Amino acid sequence: MKIRAKSIVKGVVRGEAIISRMAISFTGGVDPNTGIVREPGHDLEGKSIAGKILIFPIGKGSTTGSWQFYATYKRGNAPKGIINLRAEGVVAVSAVITGTPMVHQPEKDPFDYIKDGDMVTINGDEGFIEIE
Repeated sequence: MKIRAKSIVKGVVRGEAIISRMAISFTGGVDPNTGIVREPGHDLEGKSIAGKILIFPIGKGSTTGSWQFYATYKRGNAPKGIINLRAEGVVAVSAVITGTPMVHQPEKDPFDYIKDGDMVTINGDEGFIEIE
């Protein structure tokens, strides 16, 4: 199944989905040394986003989140792709500076079609998400 979406960062990447229905902050919410979400009470608390296709509604937090995302990326612990319902500046800048493929504003709600562990492709070149 394909879902059209608007591209933020071009590139094509395939990987295992990890889904959060909560906003994510990379400033203190994700450990850059492990890629594990450490925000208390977050639905991904204790789970690693490293090397996964991270699907979440929107980012939150300080502008230092882009620096934290970059640190996570440099340590090899960042997601390999990002799908947001609506992009905001911190996460979009994070994706741009690291070259992480990112799409947002999907034409259908990905939470209705994608589950944790599903294999998903982000095609930022053509603007779609493909679910296997």
